[in-house]
Amino acid sequence: MRVINFNAGPAGLPQPALERAREELLDFQGTGMSIMEHSHRGKDYEAVHDEAISLLTGLLGIPATHQVLFLQGGASQQFAQIPMNFLTPEKSADFLMTGVWSEKALDEAKYYGKPRIAATTVMADKRYTRVPKQAELQLDPKAAYVHMTTNNTIYGTQWHTFPEVGGVPLVADMSSDILWKPIDVSRFAFIYAGAQKNIGPSGIVLVVVDKEFMAKGSQNIPKIFRYSTYAENNSLYNTPPTFSIYLCRNVLAWIKSVGGLTQLEKWNREKGETLYAAIDRHPDFYRAPVEKESRSYMNVVFRLPSEALEDTFVAEAKKAGMVGLKGHRSAGGIRVSLYNAVSVENVKTLVSFMDQFVKTRG
Repeated sequence: MRVINFNAGPAGLPQPALERAREELLDFQGTGMSIMEHSHRGKDYEAVHDEAISLLTGLLGIPATHQVLFLQGGASQQFAQIPMNFLTPEKSADFLMTGVWSEKALDEAKYYGKPRIAATTVMADKRYTRVPKQAELQLDPKAAYVHMTTNNTIYGTQWHTFPEVGGVPLVADMSSDILWKPIDVSRFAFIYAGAQKNIGPSGIVLVVVDKEFMAKGSQNIPKIFRYSTYAENNSLYNTPPTFSIYLCRNVLAWIKSVGGLTQLEKWNREKGETLYAAIDRHPDFYRAPVEKESRSYMNVVFRLPSEALEDTFVAEAKKAGMVGLKGHRSAGGIRVSLYNAVSVENVKTLVSFMDQFVKTRG
């Protein structure tokens, strides 16, 4: 019996995507071998690769001005690779600070240029409870780019309206909320996302980059780190993580089959509203530290009256078939990750458990 998986990442995958992989694992489409054993230069794998790009393009409405890249190294490598390509010692870039991941991106940029904090909502205890308001942004119109993290997995905050940054290229780490709803890709010069939340398994990072912005990338770095290298080779410059891309294809095909991002947004909003309602109706027992207008639909965090009760909550939930509820080690508490593979019914099961837990432990 499969558990209800609330892990923050690597996260659960849609069961139909996994079942498709199981059916094709030993013999992919009558070829007599697994897709993992196919050459990345062969037509059988390339068909999967191109289908994944096509599905993603359709689901996100990616315009012809942008290109999809599949890379390795995860979002953490992108923290360094982006400034490596687009910053020089005399240039600056603006960073909108909303949590640990934006802090890490800022730190990596210091090796290549002059990053500056254009907004931050950090508290005295080094936590973040909201995202910045538009009026709080101190933007440099000459910046090479503005970097943001659209969803904060650790502290449970999310941008619900993307910032206006004038004519400066907007770069976004969407690792934990890409594909949760439709977005206007044309607003961004560069989007990147680790796959292991909403796209597929770990081992791959998705990039959607404006071609004009990409053309500004440095040519004085190794080819392996240039985005143009991957763009010119359809992300097949070197051997990609073929099985991870295959599973991404399966997930993307599932998303299309259930109605695309419009349907996912409906489900995701219902999941978030159902869970936050459960927290809010027991304010003396469950406490959400995030300001309501910044609450994340992907990662819901809350505290109980004591750490001992939190440990009991996690342990009893596991016995009831729900895993991945322990908060990040740096934040504590409870964290419920509501990525696309989590169903509305899964959340209702959790809420029922929460209501009963209050009755017996409150």
